[in-house]
Amino acid sequence: MQRISTLRNDSTPCKIEEGLYLGSFGAAGNRSELKSLNITHILTVSNSLSSLYPNDFAYKTISVSDKGDVDIAQCFEECFEFIEEGKRSGGVLVHCFLGRSRSVTIVLAYLMKKHGMNLALALEHVRKGRKEASPNSGFIAQLKELEKTLRGTSNLPG
Repeated sequence: MQRISTLRNDSTPCKIEEGLYLGSFGAAGNRSELKSLNITHILTVSNSLSSLYPNDFAYKTISVSDKGDVDIAQCFEECFEFIEEGKRSGGVLVHCFLGRSRSVTIVLAYLMKKHGMNLALALEHVRKGRKEASPNSGFIAQLKELEKTLRGTSNLPG
């Protein structure tokens, strides 16, 4: 019951940058807010959530569990392409169930690749608007690997 009440109170997408929003399933269910933000695309990063408004938004679902041993990095490029498509069309919401781990991981990877941010800076940027942002340890390890690939080193301790 507490999770449902949390989602009800977490129904506003968090703006990360122009055209890119992050949130929970609660935000994905707030049709009027999505429309007012000119969001046209919704990227669902979950193995158990369905598209709520298939006639109103373009959806892509990436089936990923929030477990540290899941290879979320294999989905990065596919997600980046959908995010870019959504931004060109108006805006995109990236969400998972609670908007804490899976969707945050995708947005962090996008910021690192698109803007050359290191992981620490990307995480700081996301947490300014979404304080709950907390990828699981396995996803953090994969983001560190991405950072090494993009920058030659990882600056996030641990």
